[in-house]
Amino acid sequence: MNKRVHFQDLGLKDYKETWDYQELLFKETVDAKIRNRRQGTAVETPNHFLFVEHPHVFTLGKSGDISNLLVDEKQLAEKEASFYKINRGGDITYHGPGQIVGYPILDLDNFFTDIHQYLRLLEEMVMLTLAEYGLKAERSQGETGVWLDVGTPFARKICAMGVRASRWVTMHGFALNVNADLGYFDLMVPCGIKDKAVTSLHLELGKTKVDMDGVKQKLRHHFEVLFEAEFI
Repeated sequence: MNKRVHFQDLGLKDYKETWDYQELLFKETVDAKIRNRRQGTAVETPNHFLFVEHPHVFTLGKSGDISNLLVDEKQLAEKEASFYKINRGGDITYHGPGQIVGYPILDLDNFFTDIHQYLRLLEEMVMLTLAEYGLKAERSQGETGVWLDVGTPFARKICAMGVRASRWVTMHGFALNVNADLGYFDLMVPCGIKDKAVTSLHLELGKTKVDMDGVKQKLRHHFEVLFEAEFI
Protein backbone atom coordinates (compact mmCIF):
# COMPACT_ATOMS: atom_id res chain seq x y z
CA MET A 1 0.00 0.00 0.00
CA ASN A 2 1.40 3.41 -0.98
CA LYS A 3 2.14 5.91 1.78
CA ARG A 4 -0.15 8.92 1.81
CA VAL A 5 1.44 12.35 1.46
CA HIS A 6 -0.52 15.60 1.86
CA PHE A 7 0.45 17.83 -1.07
CA GLN A 8 0.19 21.63 -1.28
CA ASP A 9 1.44 24.10 -3.88
CA LEU A 10 1.82 27.37 -1.98
CA GLY A 11 2.59 29.48 -5.06
CA LEU A 12 4.75 32.57 -4.47
CA LYS A 13 5.25 32.89 -0.71
CA ASP A 14 7.60 34.73 1.64
CA TYR A 15 10.49 32.57 2.88
CA LYS A 16 9.96 33.25 6.60
CA GLU A 17 6.22 32.54 6.38
CA THR A 18 6.94 29.26 4.63
CA TRP A 19 9.67 28.34 7.12
CA ASP A 20 7.23 28.95 9.99
CA TYR A 21 4.63 26.77 8.24
CA GLN A 22 7.19 24.02 7.75
CA GLU A 23 8.08 24.21 11.44
CA LEU A 24 4.39 23.88 12.34
CA LEU A 25 3.91 20.76 10.20
CA PHE A 26 7.22 19.35 11.43
CA LYS A 27 6.21 19.85 15.09
CA GLU A 28 2.79 18.27 14.52
CA THR A 29 4.41 15.16 13.07
CA VAL A 30 7.07 14.90 15.81
CA ASP A 31 4.41 15.42 18.51
CA ALA A 32 2.28 12.65 16.97
CA LYS A 33 5.27 10.30 17.08
CA ILE A 34 5.91 11.14 20.74
CA ARG A 35 2.23 10.53 21.62
CA ASN A 36 2.28 7.19 19.83
CA ARG A 37 5.33 6.11 21.79
CA ARG A 38 3.97 7.26 25.17
CA GLN A 39 0.55 5.72 24.64
CA GLY A 40 1.75 2.58 22.89
CA THR A 41 -0.50 3.36 19.91
CA ALA A 42 0.17 3.12 16.18
CA VAL A 43 -1.76 6.10 14.79
CA GLU A 44 -0.48 6.96 11.32
CA THR A 45 1.76 10.01 11.39
CA PRO A 46 1.23 12.62 8.65
CA ASN A 47 3.55 13.21 5.69
CA HIS A 48 3.57 16.47 3.74
CA PHE A 49 5.10 17.78 0.51
CA LEU A 50 5.11 21.49 -0.30
CA PHE A 51 5.91 23.26 -3.56
CA VAL A 52 6.68 26.97 -3.30
CA GLU A 53 8.33 29.81 -5.15
CA HIS A 54 10.07 32.43 -3.00
CA PRO A 55 10.85 36.10 -3.53
CA HIS A 56 14.63 36.67 -3.68
CA VAL A 57 16.25 35.27 -0.52
CA PHE A 58 19.59 33.89 0.64
CA THR A 59 19.70 31.27 3.39
CA LEU A 60 22.70 30.04 5.37
CA GLY A 61 22.76 26.55 6.87
CA LYS A 62 24.13 25.56 10.27
CA SER A 63 27.57 24.67 8.92
CA GLY A 64 27.68 27.64 6.56
CA ASP A 65 30.23 30.43 6.36
CA ILE A 66 28.75 33.94 6.29
CA SER A 67 31.71 35.08 4.15
CA ASN A 68 30.14 33.11 1.28
CA LEU A 69 27.53 35.90 1.08
CA LEU A 70 29.33 38.50 -1.04
CA VAL A 71 27.06 41.49 -0.39
CA ASP A 72 26.10 43.56 2.65
CA GLU A 73 22.66 44.51 3.98
CA LYS A 74 22.46 47.64 1.84
CA GLN A 75 23.28 45.73 -1.35
CA LEU A 76 20.73 43.05 -0.43
CA ALA A 77 18.09 45.76 -0.06
CA GLU A 78 19.02 47.19 -3.45
CA LYS A 79 18.48 43.73 -4.97
CA GLU A 80 15.17 43.36 -3.07
CA ALA A 81 16.55 40.26 -1.39
CA SER A 82 16.39 39.03 2.20
CA PHE A 83 18.73 36.83 4.25
CA TYR A 84 18.16 34.19 6.95
CA LYS A 85 20.32 31.88 9.03
CA ILE A 86 18.39 28.61 9.23
CA ASN A 87 18.49 25.15 10.79
CA ARG A 88 19.17 22.93 7.78
CA GLY A 89 22.47 21.37 6.82
CA GLY A 90 24.69 22.81 4.14
CA ASP A 91 26.12 26.24 3.41
CA ILE A 92 24.56 29.22 1.62
CA THR A 93 21.93 29.00 -1.09
CA TYR A 94 19.60 31.27 -3.03
CA HIS A 95 15.87 31.00 -3.69
CA GLY A 96 13.92 33.20 -6.04
CA PRO A 97 11.29 33.50 -8.75
CA GLY A 98 11.61 30.90 -11.50
CA GLN A 99 12.81 28.25 -9.07
CA ILE A 100 10.76 25.28 -7.88
CA VAL A 101 11.41 24.75 -4.19
CA GLY A 102 10.20 21.49 -2.67
CA TYR A 103 9.83 20.86 1.06
CA PRO A 104 9.02 17.23 1.95
CA ILE A 105 8.07 16.96 5.63
CA LEU A 106 8.10 13.20 5.91
CA ASP A 107 8.15 10.76 8.79
CA LEU A 108 10.85 8.47 7.44
CA ASP A 109 9.60 5.75 9.82
CA ASN A 110 6.79 5.48 7.26
CA PHE A 111 9.32 4.92 4.46
CA PHE A 112 12.87 3.95 5.50
CA THR A 113 15.18 5.25 8.23
CA ASP A 114 18.18 6.28 6.14
CA ILE A 115 18.97 9.94 5.48
CA HIS A 116 21.49 9.13 2.75
CA GLN A 117 18.90 7.04 0.91
CA TYR A 118 16.42 9.90 1.32
CA LEU A 119 18.81 12.41 -0.27
CA ARG A 120 19.75 10.01 -3.08
CA LEU A 121 16.07 9.47 -3.93
CA LEU A 122 15.41 13.22 -4.00
CA GLU A 123 18.35 13.56 -6.38
CA GLU A 124 17.01 10.68 -8.48
CA MET A 125 13.60 12.36 -8.66
CA VAL A 126 15.21 15.49 -10.13
CA MET A 127 17.49 13.54 -12.49
CA LEU A 128 14.56 11.54 -13.89
CA THR A 129 12.60 14.77 -14.36
CA LEU A 130 15.45 16.43 -16.24
CA ALA A 131 15.90 13.31 -18.39
CA GLU A 132 12.39 13.95 -19.73
CA TYR A 133 13.77 17.21 -21.14
CA GLY A 134 16.71 15.41 -22.75
CA LEU A 135 19.29 16.38 -20.12
CA LYS A 136 21.73 13.92 -18.57
CA ALA A 137 21.89 15.07 -14.96
CA GLU A 138 24.21 13.44 -12.44
CA ARG A 139 25.44 13.37 -8.88
CA SER A 140 28.83 14.90 -8.05
CA GLN A 141 30.76 12.81 -5.54
CA GLY A 142 30.79 14.40 -2.10
CA GLU A 143 28.48 17.24 -3.18
CA THR A 144 24.74 16.91 -2.52
CA GLY A 145 22.48 18.08 -5.32
CA VAL A 146 22.09 17.56 -9.06
CA TRP A 147 24.66 18.57 -11.66
CA LEU A 148 25.36 18.61 -15.41
CA ASP A 149 28.67 17.69 -17.09
CA VAL A 150 30.19 16.32 -13.88
CA GLY A 151 33.95 15.75 -14.10
CA THR A 152 34.46 18.34 -16.84
CA PRO A 153 35.49 22.02 -16.76
CA PHE A 154 31.85 22.80 -17.61
CA ALA A 155 30.32 21.19 -14.50
CA ARG A 156 27.34 23.20 -13.29
CA LYS A 157 24.69 22.78 -10.61
CA ILE A 158 21.01 22.88 -11.51
CA CYS A 159 19.46 21.74 -8.22
CA ALA A 160 20.58 22.44 -4.65
CA MET A 161 19.58 20.38 -1.62
CA GLY A 162 19.71 20.84 2.14
CA VAL A 163 17.65 19.03 4.75
CA ARG A 164 17.13 18.77 8.46
CA ALA A 165 15.88 15.65 10.26
CA SER A 166 14.92 14.97 13.87
CA ARG A 167 13.28 11.77 15.15
CA TRP A 168 13.37 10.71 11.47
CA VAL A 169 11.10 13.61 10.46
CA THR A 170 12.47 15.74 7.61
CA MET A 171 12.14 19.38 6.62
CA HIS A 172 13.69 21.80 4.11
CA GLY A 173 14.48 20.08 0.81
CA PHE A 174 15.51 21.01 -2.74
CA ALA A 175 15.56 23.97 -5.12
CA LEU A 176 15.46 23.31 -8.87
CA ASN A 177 16.36 26.18 -11.20
CA VAL A 178 13.75 26.25 -13.97
CA ASN A 179 13.53 29.89 -15.09
CA ALA A 180 15.88 31.34 -12.50
CA ASP A 181 17.72 34.68 -12.78
CA LEU A 182 21.29 33.41 -12.38
CA GLY A 183 22.60 36.92 -11.70
CA TYR A 184 21.62 36.45 -8.06
CA PHE A 185 24.03 33.52 -7.75
CA ASP A 186 26.88 35.97 -8.38
CA LEU A 187 26.10 37.54 -5.00
CA MET A 188 27.30 34.44 -3.13
CA VAL A 189 29.59 31.41 -3.32
CA PRO A 190 26.89 28.78 -4.02
CA CYS A 191 26.92 26.10 -1.31
CA GLY A 192 30.46 27.26 -0.51
CA ILE A 193 31.76 25.70 -3.77
CA LYS A 194 33.96 28.21 -5.60
CA ASP A 195 34.97 26.39 -8.78
CA LYS A 196 31.64 25.32 -10.30
CA ALA A 197 28.93 27.25 -12.11
CA VAL A 198 25.15 27.27 -11.70
CA THR A 199 22.59 26.82 -14.46
CA SER A 200 18.84 26.81 -15.07
CA LEU A 201 16.62 24.53 -17.15
CA HIS A 202 15.46 27.29 -19.49
CA LEU A 203 19.06 28.10 -20.44
CA GLU A 204 19.96 24.46 -20.98
CA LEU A 205 16.99 24.11 -23.32
CA GLY A 206 17.65 27.41 -25.09
CA LYS A 207 14.23 28.75 -24.14
CA THR A 208 13.04 32.05 -22.74
CA LYS A 209 10.76 30.22 -20.35
CA VAL A 210 9.89 26.63 -19.40
CA ASP A 211 6.39 25.70 -18.20
CA MET A 212 6.74 25.42 -14.41
CA ASP A 213 3.58 23.37 -13.98
CA GLY A 214 4.89 20.76 -16.39
CA VAL A 215 8.09 20.39 -14.38
CA LYS A 216 6.12 20.14 -11.15
CA GLN A 217 3.94 17.37 -12.56
CA LYS A 218 7.02 15.38 -13.54
CA LEU A 219 8.64 15.87 -10.12
CA ARG A 220 5.45 14.75 -8.42
CA HIS A 221 5.20 11.62 -10.57
CA HIS A 222 8.79 10.56 -9.92
CA PHE A 223 8.47 11.24 -6.19
CA GLU A 224 5.39 9.02 -5.97
CA VAL A 225 7.14 6.18 -7.81
CA LEU A 226 10.47 6.39 -5.97
CA PHE A 227 8.94 6.78 -2.51
CA GLU A 228 5.99 4.42 -3.20
CA ALA A 229 3.77 7.31 -2.17
CA GLU A 230 0.40 8.76 -3.14
CA PHE A 231 -0.30 12.50 -3.02
CA ILE A 232 -3.61 13.43 -1.43
